[in-house]
Amino acid sequence: QVQLVESGGGLVQAGGSLRLSCAASGSIFSIYDMAWYRQAPGKQRELVASITGGGSTNYADSVKGRFTISRDNAKNTVYLQMNSLKPEDTADYYCNAELRGRYSGSREYWGQGTQVTVSS
Repeated sequence: QVQLVESGGGLVQAGGSLRLSCAASGSIFSIYDMAWYRQAPGKQRELVASITGGGSTNYADSVKGRFTISRDNAKNTVYLQMNSLKPEDTADYYCNAELRGRYSGSREYWGQGTQVTVSS
């Protein structure tokens, strides 16, 4: 059984910072791409940032220069450092990982989500 568990969300004022973490646990053989998505009320889920196993990153235009995605492969963990937060960053943030389990093939997994609220 594989699961992704996010932490680090909360309430912050505009201009502030938060750091999200997502730890993968269970019978994992290898983790490939990891990513953060977000979904604001009434909107579709959107990609925020992604990182490959080799460390290549990709960001949504709306967060470039403000957010940084990183990963610790030894801890099976991906992070999202969010700086200069804006009210429009308010959303539920979801961790996503493509990984291969020890007893299963490769597939995509999602975390349960963590809420980020940015007040103006």
